[in-house]
Amino acid sequence: MSLDVSPDLLEKAERGEVTDAEFVECVRTSLPYAWETISRVVGELGTTEAPFADNVTPPPDETSRGQLLRALASDAIRGGIERHFGVKLAFQNCHRIAAFRPAAVDSVQYRKFISPTGQLRNQSPELRDC
Repeated sequence: MSLDVSPDLLEKAERGEVTDAEFVECVRTSLPYAWETISRVVGELGTTEAPFADNVTPPPDETSRGQLLRALASDAIRGGIERHFGVKLAFQNCHRIAAFRPAAVDSVQYRKFISPTGQLRNQSPELRDC
């Protein structure tokens, strides 16, 4: 299960009454490693004029790696996080998360990051099984 959903939140969801803030809070508490990593990257973005900031540190364990994969593989979770922080997230291998400023989404840096060549350049023997 990706998220720890309280009975109250599930009941609200069944009625179609969940706010973005409630959903994001559920994500934050359910996937703490992913949330902390993304929060840190977004925080780093806020300290620079660069078009993006990224994480290159592998997760400490498989549970943490799974949280990143769940957070970024789900359109709903990823979209909620992006709206919350006001960024566009990009993801390579098991841990390289980048937060892009919305204005940079059509930039050369963004296109390079999400390109097949960018993906291939970010591989190494150590990452094959991540």
